[in-house]
Amino acid sequence: MLNKIMLIGNLGRDPEMNVTNDGTPVTKFTLAVNRRVKSSGGERHEETDWFNVVAWRQLAETCHNYLHKGSKVYIEGRLTQRKYTDKNGIERTMVEVIANDMEMLTPKSAQSSSSDFLAGNAEEAFPYTEEEFP
Repeated sequence: MLNKIMLIGNLGRDPEMNVTNDGTPVTKFTLAVNRRVKSSGGERHEETDWFNVVAWRQLAETCHNYLHKGSKVYIEGRLTQRKYTDKNGIERTMVEVIANDMEMLTPKSAQSSSSDFLAGNAEEAFPYTEEEFP
């Protein structure tokens, strides 16, 4: 069986790192992946797909230390889904990419202004606050 995903996109917000009770670092961020599509009228335009990415251990520390909103990255990992209950008592399902490899694609000279690469809205991709997201 195979569960593998490879993405190239831009961070929708700065990575957020936390540490589990046993001291394991975990970093979360959103990734915007643009794709070109053709409408039924023949017009071409871009659409953005948003992915929630989770990195663990050393990769979590690297992502937290070197990535920021707008950074262009290659992420390789696996898809997972989990259920949780939000603050209103509603059970929700979330799909995430568990990263096992990351390569920075933004040139060092462009890292300070890389937010220009973004499209879409990060809040739409990750609408839950930290209290709602266990």
